[in-house]
Amino acid sequence: MENIEHKILLAEDEENLGLMLSEYLEMKGYSAELTHDGEEAYNAFVSKKFDICIFDVMMPKKDGFTLAKEIRMVNAEVPIIFLTAKTMKDDILQGFKAGADDYLTKPCSMEELILRI
Repeated sequence: MENIEHKILLAEDEENLGLMLSEYLEMKGYSAELTHDGEEAYNAFVSKKFDICIFDVMMPKKDGFTLAKEIRMVNAEVPIIFLTAKTMKDDILQGFKAGADDYLTKPCSMEELILRI
């Protein structure tokens, strides 16, 4: 499964975590494009092709739930994983209702993230 041809759109507003995640994904053979807010992520999604999306929920300009709903209007098939500190049951349910295929809470192990991808 590890293959540079798999392009990942990563939306994470926490700069250090975003860099660490994107570097780890690239080390595992994926191509990761890091965006820092929901608006930037949406613009990247509609202008390029991605195989999977990994979104934080709490981001500036556009939250991850809104971003996922908008992505679903453009592409109903692309897998979306939320990677977020929002751990309440209502948040998790809202994530799946917004179109998520999976929902991981921070902190999570990098190995688990790779397996879910």
